[in-house]
Amino acid sequence: MSIVSTETVRTPRSVERVIQGQSVMDGAGVKINRVLTNTLQRRLDPFLMLDNFGSEAAGDYIAGFPDHPHRGFETVTYMLEGRMRHRDSAGNEGLLANGGVQWMTAGRGVIHSEMPEQEHGRMDGFQLWLNLPAKDKLCKPWYRDFTAEQVPSFTTAQGADVRVIAGESHGVQGAVQRPVTQPLYIDVVLPQGASFSQQLPAGHNAFIFVYRGAVQIDGKPVASGRMAIFDNAADSDGVTLAASEDARFILLAGRPLNEPIAQYGPFVMNTQAELMQAVEDFRAGLLGEEAQHA
Repeated sequence: MSIVSTETVRTPRSVERVIQGQSVMDGAGVKINRVLTNTLQRRLDPFLMLDNFGSEAAGDYIAGFPDHPHRGFETVTYMLEGRMRHRDSAGNEGLLANGGVQWMTAGRGVIHSEMPEQEHGRMDGFQLWLNLPAKDKLCKPWYRDFTAEQVPSFTTAQGADVRVIAGESHGVQGAVQRPVTQPLYIDVVLPQGASFSQQLPAGHNAFIFVYRGAVQIDGKPVASGRMAIFDNAADSDGVTLAASEDARFILLAGRPLNEPIAQYGPFVMNTQAELMQAVEDFRAGLLGEEAQHA
C-alpha cells in the first residue's frame, strides 16, 4: 500500500443516530444482518439496502442464493472471507473470494445466482443495493469482478489501511466510478488511538457500519455491529473518526437522486406501473438480457 497524507476536515459531521440491524433470512435460508432497511431508503438515498453476512457455521450460509431476478438498481457484493460463485442470465460468471468485489448493474433485468463454493469455514461480507436514476433503470445489464489485488488501497500517516471500492479517497481512485450517484465506498482498518478523516460533499448522504472493534465520532461511541448515520449539516466538509480500540468499518456516501422509489422485492423502479411491468416481464421470461422494455 502507498502512504498518503491525511485529508483535512475542518467542520466534521456529527452522528444523527446509531442503528442496530435486523436479523433476517434471505435467499434459500441464509442468516443476514440487514443493516440498511427499506425504512431508511429515503434518508440514505441513493442506497437502498445493506446486508452483512458472517458466520462460521455452514448451515447459516450453505443454501446460498439460487436464481432470482433484479431490475432497476445495482448490487455490490464485498467478500471479506469465503468463496461465492456468481452466474447470471447475461452469461456472466465469476468467483468472489477473500477481499474481492462483485459489481452488477441489473438495469432492465438480470436473473442470477450466488452460491457458496465452500462447505465449512467462515463466510463474511456485505451486499449493498445502489439505486439507479430513472434514465438508467432500463439500461443494459453490466457486470464486473474485482480480485482483492484489483481494489486500490493506501495507508494514511496515522496508520489507517484503506481499500477504495468506489469513488475517491485521499486522491486514490476506487475500482468503480458512477457519475450520477457518485458513490464512495471504502473499507478502513484503524488501529486503536488513530483517527481517520474523509472529505465529503455536504449534500451527500453518508453512514458507516462498524464490524470490528469500536470507534468514536465527536465523542459518541459506535460499537461493532452498529451503523451510524451522519447528519447533513450544510457547513460540513467531511467526517472524522477515532478508534477507541482496533477497529474496522465501511464508510459509504453518495449523491441522492431525489426521485420516487417504488419497490416490490427484487424490483426497484419509480412508479407502480413500472413495477407491474417488471413482474409481467419476469413471468413472461423477458427479464434478462432480452427484456423488451429498454
